[in-house]
Amino acid sequence: MFAVVIISLLALLALPAFTKVRRNAQSNRFISDLRTFTQAFEGYASMNGSFPGNAPAGVVPPGMEEDLKTPAWKIVNSLGGRWNWDNLVTGVGVASSGITAPLSQMVQIDARIDDGDLSNGLFQQLPSGKYIYLMQQ
Repeated sequence: MFAVVIISLLALLALPAFTKVRRNAQSNRFISDLRTFTQAFEGYASMNGSFPGNAPAGVVPPGMEEDLKTPAWKIVNSLGGRWNWDNLVTGVGVASSGITAPLSQMVQIDARIDDGDLSNGLFQQLPSGKYIYLMQQ
């Protein structure tokens, strides 16, 4: 019985560490994919003189088939959302909708790539709940 109690206590101590490692891995993957996609769109704009047109979540924007060869654009991302390209009046950027990660994790991601404030800066949370990395405002 004593051994079971000790094993249970050790498991309880390990759970927060495991959760933190998992969360960091998810965030790192999200940031890496975001940077990869941002570079692809910047390359497209450099070659074509403008960014491609708007596209819904999970759909490769017109003309980006060669630049976004990775299947990561079409599948659910590491934070439970789907990537999409926003070329709207409010701004142009790589976005993700449907993210299931907690707000605290998104603030930490913002602090790593921008200013730590999701209401302004390059990385923002839009009123719709979507997160966007603005490449042009």
